Amino acid sequence: MIRRIRTAWPLAFLLLIAASPSRADSGVIVEETRGRVTATWPISADERGRIEFSLDADRSLIGTIRVIPAAGAEVELASGLNPVTTLTVGSRNLKDPAGWVAFFDNPPRRPHETFPVKLGRRRAVVTSEGSRTTVSVAEVSAGPFRGDLRFTFYRNSPLIQAETVVSTQEDARAIVYDTGFAGLMPGWDAAHWVDPDGAMRRGIFNPHLKARSHAVSGRAIAAQGEGGALAVFPAPHRFFYPQDEAFNLEFVWHGRDYAGSDTGYGIGIRQSLEGDKRFSPWFNAPPGTEQHLGVFLLLARGDGKAALDAVATYTHGDRYKALPGHQTFTSHYHVEHTLETLRKRREQGTDGVPKGLEVPGMVTTFKARGVDIVHLAEFHVGETPKLPDERRLPQLKLLHQECERLSNDELLLLPGEEPNVHLGGHWISFFPKPVYWVLNRAPDKPFIEQVEGYGTVYHVGSSEDVLRLMEAEDGLMWTAHPRIKSSIGFPDGYKDRDFFRSPRFLGGAWKAMPADLSRPTLGWRVLDLLDDMSNWGARKQIVAEADLFRMEPSFETYAHMNINYLRLDRKPRFADGWQPVLDALRGGRFFTSTGEILIPEFTVGGKPSGETMPAVTEAETIVEAKLDWTFPMAFAEVVSGDGKQVYRHRVDLTDTEGFGTRSLRIPLDLRGRTWARFEAWDIAADGAFTQPVWIAAP
Repeated sequence: MIRRIRTAWPLAFLLLIAASPSRADSGVIVEETRGRVTATWPISADERGRIEFSLDADRSLIGTIRVIPAAGAEVELASGLNPVTTLTVGSRNLKDPAGWVAFFDNPPRRPHETFPVKLGRRRAVVTSEGSRTTVSVAEVSAGPFRGDLRFTFYRNSPLIQAETVVSTQEDARAIVYDTGFAGLMPGWDAAHWVDPDGAMRRGIFNPHLKARSHAVSGRAIAAQGEGGALAVFPAPHRFFYPQDEAFNLEFVWHGRDYAGSDTGYGIGIRQSLEGDKRFSPWFNAPPGTEQHLGVFLLLARGDGKAALDAVATYTHGDRYKALPGHQTFTSHYHVEHTLETLRKRREQGTDGVPKGLEVPGMVTTFKARGVDIVHLAEFHVGETPKLPDERRLPQLKLLHQECERLSNDELLLLPGEEPNVHLGGHWISFFPKPVYWVLNRAPDKPFIEQVEGYGTVYHVGSSEDVLRLMEAEDGLMWTAHPRIKSSIGFPDGYKDRDFFRSPRFLGGAWKAMPADLSRPTLGWRVLDLLDDMSNWGARKQIVAEADLFRMEPSFETYAHMNINYLRLDRKPRFADGWQPVLDALRGGRFFTSTGEILIPEFTVGGKPSGETMPAVTEAETIVEAKLDWTFPMAFAEVVSGDGKQVYRHRVDLTDTEGFGTRSLRIPLDLRGRTWARFEAWDIAADGAFTQPVWIAAP
């Protein structure tokens, strides 16, 4: 039954699902009393959260936010708050062949305008699904965008997800947003954040302090009152549009009247319009799509540090969780450590390890993130394909030496390149041991020769030479950033070529670009490619890539990273070669994650990813998967194909709470299918996906 309740407040209208008060399976109780809407929900085994909204346009939207313990007095975390959200609207260059699949685009360099998001008519619409309840509290507008403001509460979770959901009918729009909450007297004593070096910082509450931004670790800031704290933080990956550099661009703010809002003292999150000052493509906002401008709030009875510590648990402290029987593997880093070493050697007049590079920042950063194995993409400079042997070979030798020097029991650092010649588009090379090869073979130059000090040296001058090299050295190659950047049109453009059909061509690489806040997933561009390649009949894999140029401890690396969990019991030693790493990739024995969701087990008909199950003759095949997560889950999908079409079977996971595990057993009719894979996504659009299981023909 839907019950509509008219209130005495002007322009206020309340719609509650079922009776008033409304209580769903989420455990959320929503009540309306004299123009005030209160949501109360369990945030832990012995605590409840409570937030009060006002439907009176002359009052602050949020009256109070409280924590109510099972025993003891209520704790007020904030009072008299209003949302402070700005939407910057620019244009997407749809004349470019990339269109909406844009990276090489710069909306901040074309006319754009920043609009404050204005609250319109206040009313409440309550919807519930599984363990969560959403209350839409007001209409909103920002320039050509219109929509509403929503707050979602999760059973047994201290999280509130606040989203300004807007759309426009204008075409070619690209956007970014800032958001937060502020009040004239919010009841806070101080703001807390962790600086990029890991030190806790505290800013004393000053109602006259003009809003300022901060570079932080963990993307969060907390405001502390007398008995508790309120933290705000973005979705760890979705909030960040793709960049070449993972600079820490001061993604939080606190202080008075942010962006000229005249709303008082607040805290929030923000974006840099110009990004790394290379390419800043922002977010796609196609006409008619609902763009979710979101932020999370976390309620804590402790101080600001306790709130920030609680936020960090959702990303395991920005560290990839160790998983028995797996090694974490990351790829595609243009750190140019080799060229930097050569430059500093010249400056310092040494043939040894230059001062300042004893332990490069990238090594410290990878270890802090919990990475086991790193695959570099060195020499991503324009002159590399033209280098003669006498310049190219010493660079390769130093690359191999430095990777060996910097590898140990904790981290395996492996040589790799993005050569980008002879095949089409951009591509990555990976060998199971040090290999010497030169990229510009002349017609009279032999393919193989022995060179003193280097041993076997290969010269490649065509796609046929590249394939011969990969076959001779058991190497792998794959399309870097397929269907975007300088790989627009690839691997599609060479899918019928011998080198692509070869088992030495792995497939492509996954990264969350382009960005679109209307989608509940990331990186759909490459997941679609995986499905297409599987339907082509090409048994290819997709490995995650970071495609970043520098890695330093103070950078915001976690937001831009992802990880591959290889099914390996141990890390190889550099001196022994790392063939098991390439075998795991080629065999599809891995899954990919943004870090918050793990898929430690997955089978179709009893076969794990990368293997082939017998032909399906029965009406029911069992797909099994085990999940481990932090944020409450949203859904999972079994994706399959028959060589022509792609089929999706969605598994609703809205009944989940935060920090859980679940084993799924999904019966499906897979007759006529040739492959099947699995993916899973949470409420922050964090995700994980497997490689396909292949299905034999009848």
